[in-house]
Amino acid sequence: MPDHQEPSGERVRLGVDVGGTFTDLVAVDPDGGVRFAKVPSVPTDPSDAVLAAVAAAGLAPTQVGTFAHGTTVATNTLLERAGARTALVTTRGFRDVIEIGRQNRPSLYDLTRDRPPSLVPRELRFTVAERCGPTGVIEPLRDEDVARVVEEVAAVPDLAAVAVCLLFSFAFPAHEQAVATALRRRLPGITVVASSEVLPVFREYERFTTAVADAYLTPGLSTYLRRLEHRCARRSLTVPMIMQSSGGVTELAEAAGHAARCVLSGPAGGVVGAAYVAGLSGVRDLLTFDMGGTSTDVAPVLGGRALTTSESVLAGVPIMLPTVDVHSVSAGGGSIAWADAGGALRVGPRSAGADPGPACYGRGGTRPTVTDADLYLGYLADGAGLGGEVTLSRAAAEAALSGLGAELGLTPAQAAAGVVAVADAEMTRALRVVSVERGIDPRELVLVAFGGAGGTHACALAEELGMSRVLVPLAAGVLSALGLAIGDVRRDHARPLIGRLGEVDLARAFADLAADATADADAATTTTTTTTTATATDAAASAEPGQASEESPAVLQRRVDCRYAGQSHELTIDVAEPEDAELREAEAGDAVGAASMAQAVRVAFEAEHLRRYGHIAPEREIETVAVRLVVTVRGPRPVPVAPPADPTVRRGRRQAWLDGAWQDVDVVPRAALGVGDVVAGPAVVEFAEATCLLRPGWTGTVDDVGTLVLTRQL
Repeated sequence: MPDHQEPSGERVRLGVDVGGTFTDLVAVDPDGGVRFAKVPSVPTDPSDAVLAAVAAAGLAPTQVGTFAHGTTVATNTLLERAGARTALVTTRGFRDVIEIGRQNRPSLYDLTRDRPPSLVPRELRFTVAERCGPTGVIEPLRDEDVARVVEEVAAVPDLAAVAVCLLFSFAFPAHEQAVATALRRRLPGITVVASSEVLPVFREYERFTTAVADAYLTPGLSTYLRRLEHRCARRSLTVPMIMQSSGGVTELAEAAGHAARCVLSGPAGGVVGAAYVAGLSGVRDLLTFDMGGTSTDVAPVLGGRALTTSESVLAGVPIMLPTVDVHSVSAGGGSIAWADAGGALRVGPRSAGADPGPACYGRGGTRPTVTDADLYLGYLADGAGLGGEVTLSRAAAEAALSGLGAELGLTPAQAAAGVVAVADAEMTRALRVVSVERGIDPRELVLVAFGGAGGTHACALAEELGMSRVLVPLAAGVLSALGLAIGDVRRDHARPLIGRLGEVDLARAFADLAADATADADAATTTTTTTTTATATDAAASAEPGQASEESPAVLQRRVDCRYAGQSHELTIDVAEPEDAELREAEAGDAVGAASMAQAVRVAFEAEHLRRYGHIAPEREIETVAVRLVVTVRGPRPVPVAPPADPTVRRGRRQAWLDGAWQDVDVVPRAALGVGDVVAGPAVVEFAEATCLLRPGWTGTVDDVGTLVLTRQL
């Protein structure tokens, strides 16, 4: 793999986000200057769009220092069930675990709803005679049984991947490792994933599904990333880092080997970017609202940090890897509006995508979409260009909406307003899921709107939620790419620790986990010259928890999964470093230090339990389930420079549909606004890659970093 180039004072930090409709690029100069590019995505080969975006930005390979990439390849592969032909090897008697699953159903009262099919059909599930329990080996694994199952797997035609998932391998991995090693020797050309390597924690169903998903997705993502790596190398372009679902970037080789870590790569970049720009404006508690062409992604950020979860479900598949807590709905600009059999207006889940796109793109699409409705209602400009290759046509949007209106007995304006209302309702519900349903009052937060369509719908959503402030960043249309450009290098490590709080040795568990992290990073360093990997090695070996220094920009975050005794699900709690130096030293085995750590965990757990569920049970024992260590290497984060107002840009006026009637609104190019300038609604502010609609009663002010801060009088 080519070396990563060291950034110099002249080189830029590059982020490229491949979405379902457009591919976005942001280049951040060392002095804070930012440039954008947007090109249509190429579903057949996303790397075409990545390189086209670099070319559109006018960047020479020698100008690029660091390069981070967010991709939807793994996401789309899982959604479309288009992954590799995968087999499963498991303990005898347990090959149907991934089919049986849990008793919970996505729709409680829908008795006819089928579960999504398993990623591995039953005929491709193989078993070995072995058994481990919570205390060790119950039935030894025999060499002849390993040889038998390896030959059975080898006989499967067109096989591309194998997941090895044995009972209790998270605690006793020897059997699982023996099977995986034998498979790798016999089948060197296929992907072999051992669950103890991907997710060494308890709960066999979720551990099995995560490992199976990793095996199922890895061949396809690896092929794409290796092709991108080769094409970048041919152009002397820095090989990109890849955004993980956790919100941190990792080396291309690491991502190519474990695709399940990247299933929410693109949305994670958006959350990172939103938290960053909001922090520059003094906002640390927010809801992110990313409305793109295909879907809308929302997430909470508290205290300047995105919330993460280890209990994600994507396309019906539980994936228990650290993931930014993003909730997605199929209500993007390209979502198709239609009338159901009962005559009700529906929006999504089908999308017009990048090709042919909404009707107003003039590329062959005839079905009305949210973008068509926004254009017809005056929120977007007739004749505006998108991505350098698309020109919006209001006449084409009107034709598509007229057909929908005829089905519903509505005028085109009424049909368009209905489409927007339905989409807004769907997105409002999504924001409630990540706020109200998690014990967070949205009225106390700020909405950060981005994506090509986020600013167009933000005020309406804020009004529904009782929110009074909205931030629309200067890079709103490409903010996910900005998040990639400034993302931290991150590695996550976990190991089981099952017992009662106060009885388990948390300090020893964290010390052992840090040793594992150091060994893992050392192994990675032997296969790549990436300097960030070496930094991660140093971090795991020497950095203090929760601290960074001039010598090492690394931070270690210690976390523990806890629950009340008898509960079946956990909360992940940060374990803060004691402020007192003596207690820090005592943590390594002293009873006083251990008691202090246990008490700190109890206080933090009950505070989070109260916030999340509204109650605590002080009389109940608290159990630990797993310990986690997050190694983060922070890179430089230049502060974007707000451009001055361009006096040559002309403002205008046009009609827009607001509150059931056509109204005259001001049209203000974003380039016409400098720091401190104010815009009063109703108005439309046109960014280079996005549009912001200020509804009546809203006022926008440009702050020191170029963010448009919208406020509403309550």
